[in-house]
Amino acid sequence: MQTAEESPPYREIEPYDHGMLDVGDGNRIYWETCGDPEGKPAVVFHGGPGSGCSPGMRRAFDPDAYRIVLFDQRGSGRSTPHAADPDTDLGTNTTWHLLRDIELLREHLGIDRWLVFGGSWGATLAILYAEQHPDRVSELVLAAVTNTRRWEVDWMYRGGVAPLLPVQWERFRAGVPEADRDGDLLDAYRRLVNDPDADVRRQAADEWCRWELSYIADEPEEDPFIGRFADPRYRLCFARVVTHYFSHDAWLEDGQLLRDAARLADIPGVMIHGRLDLGSPLRTAWEMERAWARGELVIVGGAGHSGSAMDRELVRATDRFARDGGSL
Repeated sequence: MQTAEESPPYREIEPYDHGMLDVGDGNRIYWETCGDPEGKPAVVFHGGPGSGCSPGMRRAFDPDAYRIVLFDQRGSGRSTPHAADPDTDLGTNTTWHLLRDIELLREHLGIDRWLVFGGSWGATLAILYAEQHPDRVSELVLAAVTNTRRWEVDWMYRGGVAPLLPVQWERFRAGVPEADRDGDLLDAYRRLVNDPDADVRRQAADEWCRWELSYIADEPEEDPFIGRFADPRYRLCFARVVTHYFSHDAWLEDGQLLRDAARLADIPGVMIHGRLDLGSPLRTAWEMERAWARGELVIVGGAGHSGSAMDRELVRATDRFARDGGSL
């Protein structure tokens, strides 16, 4: 382990290419490439699930060294059909569909191997992808490390973190019918965000997102709907996709990623994790470091789920891999 040191993010850049890729099942995913077309390939797996990629994700990489690939996972961002549309069927939107989409995108862009970068849910997806396709991954850079095990889902939505946020938890409980408040809130919200009544869907999505933001923010806000969350369609998309994935335990066997960590033996990587992360407790990153021979854990003191100190460490990791080709 090592302590955090400062390193600023890179300048804002725009894509030099982008498009929509038909991945089957009626889905088309948005993708973009930035930086140096001849640079080292790197791909970003966004969090959520359902959040979509954002311009800020480009800034974790030296644009003069990397060919940076961003994409919106099924149903989110600019991909179609969009999960905010109530008629969008999520039946073909699963973790395993996403893995196939990623391989189709890699082949479409003519990339043999790439650095894989993921945060939060994106870290789960990145670890799984690397375990399933180790020959396609040159390095892993992970932030706010998750495995989406049952206890991690229970921590977020079935009362684990509630004692640390009692006011926000009580509001979250109040967002479902009284008969459901002592049951499975995750399943109750999944039903509500798919209700035929648009007002029911909207209110449930708002309360879901309010809860999500309460445990990932540095300080819970009275009105957290800023940035992308200011858009009601974004909130509904996010809530529909998250509840869909986590109600199904992300279609993973419990503990699968740790069990299969030996498949990462030849892949170097860095995990950046805030010591005070309420949404993704440090335990998972610590367990991954023990199971992954070439995985290095950087604990950022005083940081939560994200923030500038985390960003600086992520840039340090991508700089290192750009410079020395992956040695640790």
